[in-house]
Amino acid sequence: MLVNPSKSKTILKKFNGASWHTEDIANEFQNLSIIKLPPYSPELNPIEQVWSWLRQHYLANQSFTDYEDIVSKVCRAWNSFLECSARVRQMCSRRWIELTS
Repeated sequence: MLVNPSKSKTILKKFNGASWHTEDIANEFQNLSIIKLPPYSPELNPIEQVWSWLRQHYLANQSFTDYEDIVSKVCRAWNSFLECSARVRQMCSRRWIELTS
């Protein structure tokens, strides 16, 4: 986890609702705030949005010959995902400040 040593800005860390994610880490830093997502809410977790897109556009109904084939196809899908910066911004950004106010 990266924490701003200058303490001039507040850092927000999002945790999903997993039981092992605790807010204890926030007590160690003055400039760290925790946003705890509700359990079972994949729609709020950006990486779940990414995996959904990868499956829908590239990885669904695929057969893989071996480990290298898996890595190759997933990398190709990932690189295609990254080609459109607007898509990345749209899927991976949320207005967390508004959600926590």
